[in-house]
Amino acid sequence: MDETLLRSLTPSVLGILVRRGADFAAAEDAVQDALVEAVRTWPGGLPRDPKGWLVTVAWRRFLDTARADAARRRREDRADEEPAPGPAPAVDDTLRLYFLCAHPSLTPSSAVALTLRAVGGLTTRQIARAYLVPEATMAQRISRAKRTVSEVRFDRPGDVATVLRVLYLVFNEGYSGDVDLAAEAIRLTRQLAAAFDHPEVAGLLALMLLHHARRAARTAPDGGLVPLAWQDRGRWDTGAITEGIGILQAALARDRLGEFQAQAAIAALHADAPTAQETGWVQIVEWYDELVRLTGSPVVRLNRAVAVGEADGPRAGLVALAALDASLPRHTAVAAYLHERDGDLPTAARLYAEAARKASNLAERDHLTRQSARLNAGLNAGLDARRER
Repeated sequence: MDETLLRSLTPSVLGILVRRGADFAAAEDAVQDALVEAVRTWPGGLPRDPKGWLVTVAWRRFLDTARADAARRRREDRADEEPAPGPAPAVDDTLRLYFLCAHPSLTPSSAVALTLRAVGGLTTRQIARAYLVPEATMAQRISRAKRTVSEVRFDRPGDVATVLRVLYLVFNEGYSGDVDLAAEAIRLTRQLAAAFDHPEVAGLLALMLLHHARRAARTAPDGGLVPLAWQDRGRWDTGAITEGIGILQAALARDRLGEFQAQAAIAALHADAPTAQETGWVQIVEWYDELVRLTGSPVVRLNRAVAVGEADGPRAGLVALAALDASLPRHTAVAAYLHERDGDLPTAARLYAEAARKASNLAERDHLTRQSARLNAGLNAGLDARRER
């Protein structure tokens, strides 16, 4: 049973039903029923035209539902003649579905869930497990989202920035449950790139590939976080790095710079360095300057302070950090790191402990606690040595 094939066909099958007159919510339910039927029957033999098979089964399910609902009588009359089975049309509605699922009227969490369901072909149970919420909660979220987009008139171009933001949110969820959301985000972004020629789509795909290439080296055997500078670069996926850099170079050559291209350029400089000491920090600061210009994001300014600390020394980084709001997420952790680089170990140990208390997830909290403990152990050892003298 080829689950990848099923998921790749989902958006085009859904698009065909919508073009035939089904509203989005009813069409999506019918497609999910067809996918379940495919999972049940296809192991006995793959149909000659898998897409056409799914379209036929989904359309019949839609008509069955429409005929059973008196409130939809008029729509049933319009669709009374079932199209004859045969090869599915070659029209690709994937792009339309991306824009519909990332509609501005949806909350980010609803847009992500609907994209994974309608475009990604995942079941409600898989999405719920990935986000660690009850299946009933996710079902309600998806149902509300479907009702919202069913009322949307798709009479103007969608916002590609919103679509990319949704895909980036999916990617940042990483892995949990039985679905690898980072890999799923890469698959969906590849699909979008094939349907939509835009340098920022390419930039996001490059960024994902470059980040994903370091995945195997990000955690220690005990599950602890491994900072970039300490990672075993021999475990990085060189194929993904090569592909990501190639995609990025082609996007940058079009001279329509966007934030995802700039982020990917920073990731490429990290990936291209043979060792942490050989990282091109001056260039990274320049790319952060571009990102600040493009986004004005306080988080970007925070990351820039780290880069300045590497390029121009920790005191320059602390000066850049002092200009930022201390309540920013990770501000205390960055301050701890820069103070350690500057040799102020007592302050760094105290700030690492403070940052650990503010950490939003267990892995980060554990990492920062270990940094504080490491510095305190060194300070105590030095104090004991002085006492012995």
